[in-house]
Amino acid sequence: MSGNASILPSDEAFEDFKKQCLATENWVNKYKKEAMEVWIEEPVYRGSNSPKVHKIKCKMSIKDVSAATMYDVIHDGQYRKTWDPNMLESRDIARISDNADFGYYSWLCPKPIKNRDVVTLRSWRVKDDEYIIINFSVKHPKYPPQSNLVRAVSLLTGYFIKPTGPKSCTFIYLSQADPKGSLPKWVVNKASQVLAPRVMKSVHKAGQNYPAWKQQHLPEVKPWLHPEQSTLPMMDPAELSIQRSDSLENVDESSKVDAQESEDSS
Repeated sequence: MSGNASILPSDEAFEDFKKQCLATENWVNKYKKEAMEVWIEEPVYRGSNSPKVHKIKCKMSIKDVSAATMYDVIHDGQYRKTWDPNMLESRDIARISDNADFGYYSWLCPKPIKNRDVVTLRSWRVKDDEYIIINFSVKHPKYPPQSNLVRAVSLLTGYFIKPTGPKSCTFIYLSQADPKGSLPKWVVNKASQVLAPRVMKSVHKAGQNYPAWKQQHLPEVKPWLHPEQSTLPMMDPAELSIQRSDSLENVDESSKVDAQESEDSS
C-alpha cells in the first residue's frame, strides 16, 4: 500500500458513523409507520452559500430476517439487480483492501429531475455483532462524470445493522449526500416521505427472499465475508482521491415540477 492508504476509513470513521446512526438531536421525524421511521437532519445554515447537503436517516425494525442476512443483501451486487427498483447500473470495479472496494452506481430520479450517478469507495466492518458498511464519493480519471447523468456526491452514506434476536434486527440507513443542483423542495420531501420508505420496504423484502435466491446462486461465494474469494482486480488507493462537491458543476432543477403531480392535476 502506498502512502495514500489514509483514504481508507479509520476505526474512528466507523464509530462516528455509528454515533450518527443512533443520534436523535437535530433530527426531525418525517415519517413513522409500523416498524419504519424516516428522519432528516435540520441543516445548520452558515451564510447564504452553505452547502445543500441532505442528510436522511431511515430505521427499520425487522422481525423476520437476521442481521447477517441483511448484511449479505446489501453487499450482494448480483442480487441487487433483482430487487433494487431505482437502479440503472451498478458495478464493482476493484478491490482496495480486504474490506474495501471501488464501484459505480447510477439510479433513476423522479421525473423530470435528471438521473444521478456516483463513484464511491465502500468499506465495511463487522465487530461485536454489529455490521457497518459506509461509502463516500471518490474520483478516478477513468470514471469521469457523464453528460447524460448528474454526478452526485456521497459525503458519507451507509448502513448500521444490529441483531435484536437470532432472526430479527435493527436496520439503519443513513445518507449524507449532495445531489448536486438546486433541487426543488418537493424532491426532498418526496425522498423522505415516499421514496425512502419504498426503498426500505424493497430492502426488507429482498432480505426475506435472499436465502432462497442465494441457494441457487453460488451459495458458498460471499467475498465480503471471505476476501480470498474476490475476483476483482486490486487497486492502489493512491489512484483515488476524495470527490469534493465544489469541483462538480451544479445543475439548477429548482423550477422542475413533479411529473407525477402535474399528470394528476392536468
